[in-house]
Amino acid sequence: MHTDASLVVAFLNTVDIERGDDLLDDPGLWRQWAADHDVTPNDPAEVRAVRDSLRAAVGDPRLPATTLDVPLRFTLTDTGPTLLAPDAVTATLAAATRMAIRGDWVRLKICPADDCLWAFFDESRNRSRTWCSMRVCGNREKARSWRARTASVHN
Repeated sequence: MHTDASLVVAFLNTVDIERGDDLLDDPGLWRQWAADHDVTPNDPAEVRAVRDSLRAAVGDPRLPATTLDVPLRFTLTDTGPTLLAPDAVTATLAAATRMAIRGDWVRLKICPADDCLWAFFDESRNRSRTWCSMRVCGNREKARSWRARTASVHN
């Protein structure tokens, strides 16, 4: 089952900084991603602009903050509001909007490791998680800090 958070995080992570891969560069992979998330694929250039704006808003230090103006259209049926034209961009922005309304937007984070920058949803009780993975990025950073401290002591 897809949640708002899982959709937004998956959308943000269609680029993998560590491997240097951008899913949007491969039309087949992009169509498969959209199918896996039950949305219609948008033009990759449009998706890249929206993804980069969202990543910047969440905290990706490589990207400048930009303003987005993407219309979202809903219809009201007997089962409640329904998003019209649920393509990848509008579905992701609707999910991000619901997250912001619920107060969950602050739980979207970008790993601060320069060679990672993976987006994740912080599920910790006090929203204090820093790394996408303490085992990988957190330990790597702690090891770097320890080496830097011990090198300065020995010099």
